[in-house]
Amino acid sequence: MAEETISLQANLTGRSVLTLLDLEAEEISALLDDAAYLKTRQRNGELYQPLLGKSLGMIFENASTRTRLSFEAGMTQLGGHALFLSSRDMQIGRGEPIQDTANVMSRYVDAVMIRTNSHAEVEEFSQHSNAPVINALTDNYHPCQALADLLTIKEAKGTLKGLKLCYVGDGNNVSHSLLVAAAKMGMEGVVATPPGYEPDREVVKRAEQVAQENGGSVKVTNDPDDAVVNADVIYTDVWASMGYEAEQSAKEKVFQPYQVNEKLVRQAKDDYIFLHCLPAHRGEEVHTDIIDGPHSEIYEEAENRLHVQKALLVAVIQ
Repeated sequence: MAEETISLQANLTGRSVLTLLDLEAEEISALLDDAAYLKTRQRNGELYQPLLGKSLGMIFENASTRTRLSFEAGMTQLGGHALFLSSRDMQIGRGEPIQDTANVMSRYVDAVMIRTNSHAEVEEFSQHSNAPVINALTDNYHPCQALADLLTIKEAKGTLKGLKLCYVGDGNNVSHSLLVAAAKMGMEGVVATPPGYEPDREVVKRAEQVAQENGGSVKVTNDPDDAVVNADVIYTDVWASMGYEAEQSAKEKVFQPYQVNEKLVRQAKDDYIFLHCLPAHRGEEVHTDIIDGPHSEIYEEAENRLHVQKALLVAVIQ
């Protein structure tokens, strides 16, 4: 089918997106609308290639399935080209200063996507890059995942504002981005973790401020049963995040009361949806009956990584 000229709503030309704190609520809404539109076009087989001749540099320090596939496929569908760069294959992996890599790389490509452990490294890269930088996961934030989560919730519920989003598990990068996402969109964001595993206090404080500005609320608790009462969305993640697998055995006993199972979800609304950023460990953080049950939207959620990232790429590059 021939391509037609269209104009998307979000305009972030030249801007880096390292956390959702970098975006206004209206800009997030525009990205979600654009993603939904691009999803419809993609499913209808309609060509849309606004990034023809553009290149995305993708730096990976960690293993990846969904992130690499969705960014690489997305850039191809938009008419551009994605270059996969493992830190093991780059001079940065041999000690080249980040500022040198950033200055040179941003002269070759139109945008840079980074998946690494240290959020400080992504911030430093962005400071020295002439091209926009997208955080595809750090130890502190996972903004692209949160955008996909918001799109999935909006598709299932028809709205975001006023909904209760409950995350149960480790206070990690996913929980941080979900708190900020809920706060930005006027939702009720609740995180339930074992004592000592709460989200970073500064992230929570900032999310609380953002929530007040947008008519939402943020809460952190150690009581999973109380957290999921009347929840519209229940979300969990693995107990030991990537790079912290050595903590798995120590966490299993502590986190067992925080497993998302039939008993826990009885507190939620009858039409709740279940989300998980994947990969998942069935029988650990979530019972098989939940993740593979009728309330689960995990595969739609995973697909939506493709569509929100396409919207984001168009917004920052064009």
